[in-house]
Amino acid sequence: MMIPESLVTEKKDIEKIGILLWISFGLCFLCNISAGLLSTLMSVYLPVVVKDLSQEVKADELNYISAYINSLYIAGWAIGGFAWGFISDTIGRVRALALSTGIFGLFTVLISFAPSWEWVVVFRLLSGLAVGGILVITPTLLSEIWPVKSRAVIIGIDSIGFPIGIFSSGLVNVLVSDWHSAFLIGIVPVGIAILSLRALQESHDWQKTKSKVYTSNAGENIAYKRNLIKGAIIFGSMLIGLWGMFSWIPTWVQSLLTASDGQAERGIAMMLLGAGGLTGGFISGWVSNSLGVRKSMMLCFAGCILMSFLLFGLNTTFSKVIYIELAVLSLFFGISQGLLSIYIPQLFPVHIRGTYTGICFNIGRIVTAFAIFFVAVMVTGLGGYGNALLTFAGIFVAGFITISLMKNETKNN
Repeated sequence: MMIPESLVTEKKDIEKIGILLWISFGLCFLCNISAGLLSTLMSVYLPVVVKDLSQEVKADELNYISAYINSLYIAGWAIGGFAWGFISDTIGRVRALALSTGIFGLFTVLISFAPSWEWVVVFRLLSGLAVGGILVITPTLLSEIWPVKSRAVIIGIDSIGFPIGIFSSGLVNVLVSDWHSAFLIGIVPVGIAILSLRALQESHDWQKTKSKVYTSNAGENIAYKRNLIKGAIIFGSMLIGLWGMFSWIPTWVQSLLTASDGQAERGIAMMLLGAGGLTGGFISGWVSNSLGVRKSMMLCFAGCILMSFLLFGLNTTFSKVIYIELAVLSLFFGISQGLLSIYIPQLFPVHIRGTYTGICFNIGRIVTAFAIFFVAVMVTGLGGYGNALLTFAGIFVAGFITISLMKNETKNN
């Protein structure tokens, strides 16, 4: 019996759609890996870069230079996150993602040729402006093109791209001692950007918004603003606490060592941060389906509070137990990032989704940028890196309280 031609055609169309979906997922995943790798690559090389480009600078001044490099990158990331969310609502998810990824890679490559630490600050700021788009657009795009049934799991898996990048930055540090050579890896996201323009599937939901005029009543506007505030507090509190810590963990590890140059220890620490975050992000979709997003996020905040105290409050000398504590801390972080990547884009309708998701994802980075900058001051005032980093744990309390009052309010269109 012959199979009707219409059924054969329908089957081929379904297979084609499936292939396009997996290509889209793969490219979003690679963009996130690049973002994680190049964002944290400076953290692991920071002591070497600053020393190499500031040989005549005193030890205390090195902390301030490092703070400039870290904090202005986060500031650029925050500003870029706001801008690229709006850009993606205007020109489309695919073109915005390709542009932000390509620009990010280009300015990372230029760091290899920086003649002074001031130029490193400039190139990091400009690359930060671009990376803000990647982490906003990828979950937004996938939330609009992926089938609802497996959406939570696939976005959770996509979120592990960033911790894979963190892990990779530690690996690069172990394998490549010359920082000039290490930053040439920025050519990879440039290639991904070019490929994305040709292969990524644009969101049909976004395309539909271009032919519609949207009006919202007063009640809907109030609901969107409430969701915006809640999303910003929840995501921002996790971001401020952990990026404030992660940016300085290699330097903190170095400060605990007395008989080592710290290259291996710093590299292993970043690899463990990435590995824990990778595992957490991978399982976040299933955790969400099992416990619900509210209970899962409360668990993450409570875990981060506990592990911060154990890690920075009790360790005054370097020991192997630090590796275990770093891995557990990043596990909670990874779960939280997967959960928030699933949850926050669905709080808003398509025509404002990129913009509002960008605000939620990045408003905390403005605070983080200032906080990282003042770590150098806090180190002196609080008696060391451990005490300074422990102060960031207080922000987790705000996130815990907000998520405990949160209701599951999402929009699928």
